[in-house]
Amino acid sequence: MPLLPEMTDVWQQTLNWRPSVQQQAQLQRLYELILEGNQKLNLTRITDPQEFWEKHLWDSLRGVAPLLRDGVMGGDREEFSPAFIDIGTGAGFPGIPVAIALPNCSITLLDSTRKKIAFIEKILPFLELTNVKLLTGRVEEIGQQPHHRENYDVATIRAVATASVCAEYALPLLKQDGLAIIYRGNWTGDENKALENAVKQLGGVIESIEKFTTPLSHSIRHCLYLRKVAATPAKFPRPVGVPTQKPL
Repeated sequence: MPLLPEMTDVWQQTLNWRPSVQQQAQLQRLYELILEGNQKLNLTRITDPQEFWEKHLWDSLRGVAPLLRDGVMGGDREEFSPAFIDIGTGAGFPGIPVAIALPNCSITLLDSTRKKIAFIEKILPFLELTNVKLLTGRVEEIGQQPHHRENYDVATIRAVATASVCAEYALPLLKQDGLAIIYRGNWTGDENKALENAVKQLGGVIESIEKFTTPLSHSIRHCLYLRKVAATPAKFPRPVGVPTQKPL
């Protein structure tokens, strides 16, 4: 089985964080389990160890870099256990790397594809992760359920839909002052306007947009950070399919 590169210095320089020996072993195990699962399920096209490290592991954790840096979620305050939800987790990205890097958080991995959630359920014991919960369903429905709505501190969403649609999926699930992290490739000023308009209707503000370059392939990526500042109106998220057909 191929070995992931360790990249200790790159982790440190780019994220001001590095995996412990145990975390490195968990990331390696995750890589092996995804490669095995890939033979039956179409989980990822990215199987080369360096590419997997950059596009799945580093990219997943770059999104939560502000939280790693603060240390608030990394273990400095034992009593604080933030609740994350990863929307459209697929094979578990960014959710599983986040669960490994932030052992104090609890993270719910949500996907509408039962097969993918079943795959993750099967691999969790091998990763020795006890801070992960699994949820199969459509985010538009989950966001209207009382025990999920306004229940999370952080929502991550990667490669799912346009940013304004992602905002409509994420913000209803967040508590007041919660943070939505939307992972993007390219980002333009035009998209900014549409996102601002959507976020305003959903009770949020754009806190920051970070542009960065990946460490190995030097690709440009963006992370959008949305802060929930007011309650989201009850009509959001709209029914299944509506957010994508009629974006805000």
